[in-house]
Amino acid sequence: MTVRGRWTAAAVGRTAGRAVLAAAVGGVVGVAAYSISQTGGQLLSVVVGGVVGIALVLGADVYRRSVQLTEVRLVLPGSEMTFRTTTDMRQAALRMFFQAATRVATRPLEDGSGNLRETLTSLKTLFDMYREPLESEGSPPPPTEGDSVHELVLDILNFELAPFLATWHPRLRAFEEAHPDEDETAWPDNAEFRRALRELQHNLRPYIIGLGEIAGLRDPERHLRRSAWHTAQHPDGVPEQNTAGRSTPA
Repeated sequence: MTVRGRWTAAAVGRTAGRAVLAAAVGGVVGVAAYSISQTGGQLLSVVVGGVVGIALVLGADVYRRSVQLTEVRLVLPGSEMTFRTTTDMRQAALRMFFQAATRVATRPLEDGSGNLRETLTSLKTLFDMYREPLESEGSPPPPTEGDSVHELVLDILNFELAPFLATWHPRLRAFEEAHPDEDETAWPDNAEFRRALRELQHNLRPYIIGLGEIAGLRDPERHLRRSAWHTAQHPDGVPEQNTAGRSTPA
């Protein structure tokens, strides 16, 4: 599904350029320090030292926020996206990956188990979590090159979560209002809802794994599978499939 991040020719060129600039700045500082030592100017030493300190702090902050270390290419259903990852982008992707990895959006809901109202509530909470950063004034600007992680999240919201919630929330609510004393198992659409949920999980899986790739996780799909320890402790459980790309959840 993905091609992991790699150093590009442009990234190497930028790194070489920064090295040359750093060498030039170091040379200027060295000349200034030598001149100060010859003249004994204490005040000038303090001023130059302060300017150099400020430059180093600001330079380190700009570098941390803007340096583009790797390129990640995602092949998604019907599209291909390329990300030149930054620290802010990786941190945002990591938060979004684990927000989904710990919810029913990626976790199996076996037939006859779980609560469908809680399932819809969990998906709506995930929808709000993903939408909030897009609307926040503090949201980082889109990168100058490549795609934005927020474009990936918009696909998740607009084409997966929103249609599912718009379809199933009113249908379940209508049953609850018409049959307030009935259990969800009596809902005629119970089995259809579960089939639709499995399809949603199937569709979301490559996007969530893609967020893990952008975040720099070594094997993001591993976090969406039951561990070998869990399988050994629950041998009667339904095994999960381990297929690449658009893998079907168990």
